[in-house]
Amino acid sequence: MLERVREIPEGFVRTYGDVSPGAPRFAGTVLFHADDPDLPWWRVVRADGSLAKGDRQRALLRAEGVPLRGGRVDMGRARIVICP
Repeated sequence: MLERVREIPEGFVRTYGDVSPGAPRFAGTVLFHADDPDLPWWRVVRADGSLAKGDRQRALLRAEGVPLRGGRVDMGRARIVICP
């Protein structure tokens, strides 16, 4: 699962369900406790584009140029689907 997070390119996002199919809450728990500075946790968002980590996550995504609309990630433009 962590490898899927590392594969997300800058400027794009994936959902918790994308990185952990069938167990998105597991992905959330793992990312909450992960302390690897090379793990781009901020690129994983909820399926509706909302942010679990609020302003901190929003700032990191904006810095990468991720398109936001109404406080959420524009999933039509920013979500990347990587085939397994």
